[in-house]
Amino acid sequence: MKASTFADLSLLFVALIWGATFVLVQNAISFLEPQAFNAVRFTLAAILLGLWLMFFEKDQLKKIDRKLILSGILLGFFLFIGYAFQTLGLLYTTSSKAGFITGLSVVLVPLLMIGILKQRPSINSIAGVSAATAGLYLLTMSDVSSLNIGDGFVLICAAGFALHIVFTGKFSSSYPTLLLTTVQISTVAALSAVSSVIFEDWKRAFNPEVIFSANVMIALLVTSILATALAFFIQTNFQKHTTATRVALIFAMEPVFAAITAYFWADERLPYGALVGCALIFTGMVFAELPSGKFESFIRKVFPKKEADFKA
Repeated sequence: MKASTFADLSLLFVALIWGATFVLVQNAISFLEPQAFNAVRFTLAAILLGLWLMFFEKDQLKKIDRKLILSGILLGFFLFIGYAFQTLGLLYTTSSKAGFITGLSVVLVPLLMIGILKQRPSINSIAGVSAATAGLYLLTMSDVSSLNIGDGFVLICAAGFALHIVFTGKFSSSYPTLLLTTVQISTVAALSAVSSVIFEDWKRAFNPEVIFSANVMIALLVTSILATALAFFIQTNFQKHTTATRVALIFAMEPVFAAITAYFWADERLPYGALVGCALIFTGMVFAELPSGKFESFIRKVFPKKEADFKA
């Protein structure tokens, strides 16, 4: 199996983890403030990664330097922006609109790649992004009311996640994976804790009746180990073998997996339009995996007069 194919499958597994744990997180933050939950979740993940680093990957500690720390902090900052503004936006807008706007990171990534990395996405990626964006709309936009300040906050969240994907691609091949992951996860934990102290009733995190309740404990253990420590280690490790646009398309499968999980765990039913949206997101991901030469050849046959427009 090619390295790029294995990387894409590994990242798809990450999207599956995030989608499958969405219900758990929703239940947990009804008991514990969102930023406090993130602070505990990312702190536990940072401790797990740090212990693994100290006991099994000590050699990586020799490679720590100022550039690595700053790179990890930057990745952690973008990741925190994504989580923090998504939570803030949900106070003012609907979850369906927030889901769609967050998913717009799939559009922002190729644009940021052009502006920051000077990399032009292929026609496959453009087709995949278009299909996935349409699919996200059908899957999540049951509420088409006018825009509000919450939607603006969630758009900042989408930009944060998009920047995290782009810069992970930039830094992941330059530094040891576990060390870089530990720094960025620790950064999110610290920023989430500060945010909780300033904006939330953070003392609830020290209330045994809250923190040790079944819903919160299960969510914290599953998300800190699988959805944080393991997931971001996989992303940091494997994104070097694929493109940022592909990663964004693969992560667009998260709401699809969330919908499937909700169907089995919470007995939620999707309307037909949402099912079509799931199919379009999956189609967009497949488009990005097709051999670029064959796809571009097909496009040129269909649009012979616009051949120059489709050169990758």
